[in-house]
Amino acid sequence: MRSFGQLWPTLKRLLKYGSPWRKPLSLAVGMLWIAAVAEVSGPLLISYFIDNMVAKRTLPLGPICGLAAAYIGLQLLAAGLHYSQSILFNRAAVGVVQQLRTDVMDAALRQPLSAFDTQPVGELISRVTNDTEVIRDLYVTVVATVLRSAALVGAMLVAMFSLDWRMALVAITIFPAVIIVMLIYQRYSTPIVRRVRAWLAEINDGFNEVINGMSVIQQFRQQARFGERMREASYAHYQARMQTLKLDGFLLRPLLSLFSALVLCGLLMLFGFTSVGTIEVGVLYAFISYLGRLNEPLIELTTQQSMLQQAVVAGERVFELMDRPRQDYGGDDQPLRSGTIDIENVSFAYHQDRLVLQDINLHVPSRSFIALVGHTGSGKSTLASLLMGNYPLSQGEIRLDGRPLASLSHQTLRHGVAMVQQDPVVLADSFLTNVTLGRKIEEAQVWQALETVQLADLARGMPDGIHTQLGEQGNNLSVGQKQLLALARVLIDTPQILILDEATANIDSGTERAIQLALAAVRQQTTLIVIAHRLSTIVEADTIMVLHRGQAVERGTHQQLLAAKGRYWQMYQLQLASEELQSSEQDTSLTA
Repeated sequence: MRSFGQLWPTLKRLLKYGSPWRKPLSLAVGMLWIAAVAEVSGPLLISYFIDNMVAKRTLPLGPICGLAAAYIGLQLLAAGLHYSQSILFNRAAVGVVQQLRTDVMDAALRQPLSAFDTQPVGELISRVTNDTEVIRDLYVTVVATVLRSAALVGAMLVAMFSLDWRMALVAITIFPAVIIVMLIYQRYSTPIVRRVRAWLAEINDGFNEVINGMSVIQQFRQQARFGERMREASYAHYQARMQTLKLDGFLLRPLLSLFSALVLCGLLMLFGFTSVGTIEVGVLYAFISYLGRLNEPLIELTTQQSMLQQAVVAGERVFELMDRPRQDYGGDDQPLRSGTIDIENVSFAYHQDRLVLQDINLHVPSRSFIALVGHTGSGKSTLASLLMGNYPLSQGEIRLDGRPLASLSHQTLRHGVAMVQQDPVVLADSFLTNVTLGRKIEEAQVWQALETVQLADLARGMPDGIHTQLGEQGNNLSVGQKQLLALARVLIDTPQILILDEATANIDSGTERAIQLALAAVRQQTTLIVIAHRLSTIVEADTIMVLHRGQAVERGTHQQLLAAKGRYWQMYQLQLASEELQSSEQDTSLTA
C-alpha cells in the first residue's frame, strides 16, 4: 500500500495542468475565504445577541433589526460568493480536461503501432474519456471542497479561540481522531478504487468488441455468451463500487458524527463544571453551532479522499499512456527522389521468441514492379509494414534512395511511401474528406482520381456527390468500393513507393482490369510493390519474390518461376485448377 507521499508526484502533475487558470483559481480561493468569514460571523452575531440583549433583558428594536439585517446579508454574501467560485472552478476544470484529452490523444496517435497489437481499444477509450472525466472532478469537487473546508475550518478555529480558549481546546480534540480515520480510509480505499477503474476499462473494452463484432456474434448465435461476459464484468464493477460505499458508510459520517457527539459532551461538561459567569450562554451556543458546522467540512474532507484516490488512479493511467515511448523517426527531411529500395539481411520478430522474417535480401530498382507472394503467414504483410517504417528491425537494414529508413523523418517517409491495405479505413465523413484526408487538393483532382478507380459514377449517383457523408466505417460502401476509395487516396498524390497489400482482392474482374491499367500508368512515376494472392495480377512484375515461413525461397519473373517448377509453380497450378472448377460450376448452373 502506497502512502500519500508516493501518490503526490501524480497529484502534483495533475495540479500543474491548472497553471494556465491560475488567476481565476486564485480569485475563486479568495471568494472562498471571504465566504467562510461571512458564514462564521453569523454565530458570532447570535452569540452577541444572546449575551448582550437576551441575557440582560434589553431588546432595542434598532440594534435587533441591524443584527438581523447583518446576519441575512452575510448569508446572502456567502451564497453569492459560493456560486461565483463554483463557476470559476468549473471553467478551469473544463479547460484542464480539454488540454489533458488533447495531450493524451496526441500521445496515443504518436505511439508505435506495436503498442496497438496488444492494447485493447476499449481500454484506450476509457483512458481518454472516463479517466479524464474523473480528473475533471478533481478540480470541480476535490480542490474546491478542500479549499472551502480548509477556509471554513480555519475561520471557525480563529473565532473559537477568540471566544474562549478552553472550549476551543476541547473542540479541536476532534482533529486527531479525524486524521486517524482519514489514514485508515486511504489505506483501504486505494486498492478498491483501482479495481473500480480496471473493471470500468474492461466494460468499455467489452462493449467495443461486441459492437465491432456484432455481425459475427449474431451469425454464430453468441449473444448469450457475450452477454454473460458483460454481465460478469458489470457485476464485478458493481461489487467493487459496493465495497467503496460500505467503506464510506462505516468510516465516514457515522464515525465522525460519533466523534462530534463526544466533543459536544466535553463542551457541556466544561460549561457545567466551570463557575457561573465564566462561560456565557451565548458563547456555548456559538461553540455548539461551530461544532455542528465543523462536523460537515471534516466529513467532506474525508469523503473527498475517495474522489482524490480515483483522480490519482485515473491520472496514473493517463500519464502511463502519455509517457510510453513514441514512434521513432529520423531527422532526414529531404524528400525521396526515386523509389530505389535495398533490403539487406533483414530479420524481424513481433515477439522475441519467434522470427517472422529471416535474412531477407532484395534490391528494387526505381520505377520497377515487384510482387510478394506466399501462403498466409509467410511474412508478406510484415515486410510491407517494415517498408512503411511501422516497426523497428530486429536485424539488418532497409535503405530508401540509399538512405537508411530509420534516418528518414516522419514527413519524408509518409510522403514518399504509401500503402493501400486489404481492409482500408473509411472515415464517417464525405467522399471528398476520405480522399483528401486533410490535404489541400482541388475538387477537380479528386474527381480525376475517382474516375481512375471507377468510383466517379458512384459518387455522382449519391445525393450530394463527393460531399455525401459516408456511414460509420463506410458501411454504405462494399468491401471492393472501400479498396477503390483507398487507392484513390494515393493516386491523387502519387508517392515514390506505392505498396498494395491485397488491394485488388475484393473487386470484380472488370474493375480489376481498369485498376491494372491505372497502375500501369502510375508505374512511370512510382516503384510498385504488390502483395498478391491472385497470381494473375502480377504476371507482368519485373521480379516476383516467393516467401515461405518468413524466408525468401524463390525469386524471378513469372515465366522464370513457372519454368523452375518450384513453390510458385505449385501455387499457380492450384489457382488454375480452382478457377477451372469455378468456371465449370457456373456453366453447370447456367445449363440447369
